[in-house]
Amino acid sequence: MPPAAHVHAATIELADGVDPAAVGAAVTTELCGHWEHEGPCRWPHHNAIAAHDDAHELRVVFVAPDAEVDAVHARITSALDAMPGCDVRVDAVDALHADEVALGARLASS
Repeated sequence: MPPAAHVHAATIELADGVDPAAVGAAVTTELCGHWEHEGPCRWPHHNAIAAHDDAHELRVVFVAPDAEVDAVHARITSALDAMPGCDVRVDAVDALHADEVALGARLASS
């Protein structure tokens, strides 16, 4: 049975001039070693970030074996905490939204 999909959600405030795409790059670097890497991801994932009011909402859908899920969440938190110009307001485990189920299945089959 393939690993299940999980979600890490965060509400972040970005300093002026910080590219929201840099947040996804920081997460990917933390999970994969570099945002441009060869070979498959150890923890296949997808980062989505959207502006809402005065903050950004980040959702990372990822696939990991049950024994590694907590470690992946910790790595994502670490990436956000270490990113210059990123103030984390909320950082939490979340459930897949209905529109993320197909994405989770694709990641699990990759």
